Amino acid sequence: MNLANNSSEPAPLQGDISPTGFASSKPGSSMQDFYQLAQELLFWTLTLTGMIFVFVWMFYSLNIALNYLIGACTGVVYLRMLAKDVERLGGEKRQLSKTRLALLIGLILLASRWNQLQILPIFLGFLTYKASLIIYVLRTAFVSDSHKVGQS
Repeated sequence: MNLANNSSEPAPLQGDISPTGFASSKPGSSMQDFYQLAQELLFWTLTLTGMIFVFVWMFYSLNIALNYLIGACTGVVYLRMLAKDVERLGGEKRQLSKTRLALLIGLILLASRWNQLQILPIFLGFLTYKASLIIYVLRTAFVSDSHKVGQS
């Protein structure tokens, strides 16, 4: 059994930890882009969550706003789990796991059983991370279009 590492890539250092909490195995710019994307999506998700929470509290009630916040926090956890799952791709994994969806299903089942929780605000809160994806796509589309116009 040969335990020698014939790879030309350097092994990750103990202190070389990525923003998602795992040792970075590829120090290339593509992983840096991934970490930057993950941080930006997390930032926009948390920013939108705070803004929407305040608006829901002002226009509806604290109970509905807290239901929204529960869903949004679940969405943040889902986004973090997705980022960690994507980070592991290629190294030790060949496909994404589907266990993240159990998080939403469990929350919806809990909301349907418990009278204090309401399904719609929780579900809409969960979808807040999707709004951050839309913001990212729009921002990158307009930034790349403005660079193309400036170069012509």
